[in-house]
Amino acid sequence: MKIAVLSTNGRLYSTRRLLEAGQERGHEMLLLNHRRCYMNITSHRPSIHYKGKTVKGLDAIIPRIGASVSFYGTAVVRQFEMMGVYSLNESIAISRSRDKLRALQLLARKGIGLPVTGFANSPDDTEDLLNFVGGAPVVIKLLEGTQGVGVVLGETKKAAESVIEAFRGLSANFMVQEFIKEAGNSDIRCFVVGNKVVASMKRTGKEGDFRSNLHRGGTAASVRITPEERSTAVRSAKIMGLNVAGVDLLRSNHGPVVMEVNSSPGLEGIEAATGKDVAGSVIQFLEKNAEHGKTKTRGKG
Repeated sequence: MKIAVLSTNGRLYSTRRLLEAGQERGHEMLLLNHRRCYMNITSHRPSIHYKGKTVKGLDAIIPRIGASVSFYGTAVVRQFEMMGVYSLNESIAISRSRDKLRALQLLARKGIGLPVTGFANSPDDTEDLLNFVGGAPVVIKLLEGTQGVGVVLGETKKAAESVIEAFRGLSANFMVQEFIKEAGNSDIRCFVVGNKVVASMKRTGKEGDFRSNLHRGGTAASVRITPEERSTAVRSAKIMGLNVAGVDLLRSNHGPVVMEVNSSPGLEGIEAATGKDVAGSVIQFLEKNAEHGKTKTRGKG
């Protein structure tokens, strides 16, 4: 097959591993910087151009769309879908997962365990908002934040109100969630491919930091997950419409709760922690599923 990885940085571990895994399995692998792609939006003959040439003959694409370029990146993915190229994760699914509030609403509708979450616009509602998520301590998250940026723990009611006031002063969109104390400063990343969790790791934040992101100095180790955690991760990815996803769970007193569903999960941390060939699992999924025109939305979403 001829497979393109859409990534703005070919030096990133995840990008390199996907290219290597595809080559090892005998596929023709290309790297396309989606920010450099440009589109001819024409009825019946949509096309994509890159560095002065028309992109032709692709069987599949693997989108690695960063949060900062979601709008343009998903537009490029949508154009490929309109051309009948199979996308590992479709544009509408990527957009769904990037909108944290919409993602939680979709998961809640299907009965997935979640932390109690509040969202409000008016400063008059702050006290009630804090009350119905259980009171301080609370977690306050910017909707646009990634990798732990814009996530603050309000340890007291006064501290939480100060953070909320500051975020409102910046006209930022944010949500307030209950703090799952029993999880400590750890979470579980489940890497879902198709209908399986192919690898899972427990991430623990550095001393004094409740955020477990590896980019922020956290550590990771392979972990055995329960059947309920496995089912929750696979169902969450399916609800988002993602074939490949990183589902972040917390172990609460009332079972697993989902924090986030990531459409471009990193490979470095989970491959190092588990020793598993996760990139190879992604390529195997494409081998079994990629067909011309086999796109649910065909760019409609």
